Amino acid sequence: MHLTREEEKIYDGELGWAYQVSMRILVKLGDLYGADNLIPIESAHISGVSYKTIGDAAIDFLEALAGSDVKTSVTATTNPAGIDYENAIFTSLSGDIIKKQKRIINLYAKMGIKASLTCTPYYIKAPRCGAHLSWAESSAVVYANSMIGAWTNREGGPSALASALIGKTPNYGLHKPENRQAAVLVKVEAELRDESDYGALGIYLGKILKDKIPLIQGLPSNEEGCLKQMGAAMATSGMVSMFHVGRNDMRLMREMETINVEDRNLCEAREGLSISPEKPDLIFIGCPHCSLNELKQIAEAIKGKKVRNDVKLWVCTSRFIRNKAKEYVDVVESSGGQVICDTCAVVTWLRDLNVKTLMTNSAKTAYYAPSLNGVKVVFSPLTECINVACQK
Repeated sequence: MHLTREEEKIYDGELGWAYQVSMRILVKLGDLYGADNLIPIESAHISGVSYKTIGDAAIDFLEALAGSDVKTSVTATTNPAGIDYENAIFTSLSGDIIKKQKRIINLYAKMGIKASLTCTPYYIKAPRCGAHLSWAESSAVVYANSMIGAWTNREGGPSALASALIGKTPNYGLHKPENRQAAVLVKVEAELRDESDYGALGIYLGKILKDKIPLIQGLPSNEEGCLKQMGAAMATSGMVSMFHVGRNDMRLMREMETINVEDRNLCEAREGLSISPEKPDLIFIGCPHCSLNELKQIAEAIKGKKVRNDVKLWVCTSRFIRNKAKEYVDVVESSGGQVICDTCAVVTWLRDLNVKTLMTNSAKTAYYAPSLNGVKVVFSPLTECINVACQK
């Protein structure tokens, strides 16, 4: 991979150990995937923030990096942590967990990385169409590529952090226009009624597509929240980093492999996501983190109702969105729910918070929660989640 003279200086350690390690991570990645050079990026989004998921070894690495006084070269944001420090719910966690999670957040901040603590950085500031990024959250990657038209590979936490410090990323994969074309035609013949059906569709497609880019036809709606759920789910059960919707290029379509999605396929996907007939301890909405419009929908659905005393209702969003949505937050919280920021049910300690069974409208959460959190899951649309939370 070709490096400029300035990049070679960084690689050789002339700007210090931390920048050298970062450059070597990027060069190794570029060599592995056949990149010809490094290209500038507009922003980086870094995963590996929750202490639950990264543990002590990663803290030691971050301590070493931050201790060398490195700073980011571009705007950089962070994925959710494991705790909302402004919500009393999390004070029941052990003091060691609370302390170490705060340390991780502070170490990123010391390097100039914004403590956005959300999986939806595009709601804070959307990247430009055509901008090159280095993003590490799978749901944000598929959203940026498919719905904004930005260009990013599905980075890991270390490579996104390296890119944030260097300001560049290897030029391969979805940074090249020839790799952004659809390879599979998906014809949706199943009935899609709500956002959870889109999530189930995403789970089904992710397993089949692996990392192939689909052209999806037959969706009844291109509503942003539905497409967000579908994309997040495809990136969860597979490695899909981009999709196209509704384009009509007859020549390409004749040449592509075709997948037909029927009602029975969606039914099977839904059944695989609901593994418990039990009453939930927690109703969880907000994976990926809720938009302003989604908070409005939730507030409208719950207005005038009361959450039962024997169940918790969490609505997760970024602190940026929460601050813009005071009237909707007030409705949810006056009904007995909690609007939680900086974390989500996937990356916090649910069992330590006395959650054994979770109900959610997020296919991503339903897919991950049993293995990552050791809880049982009920997968249902938003309307049913609210009904169960409030039924007498």
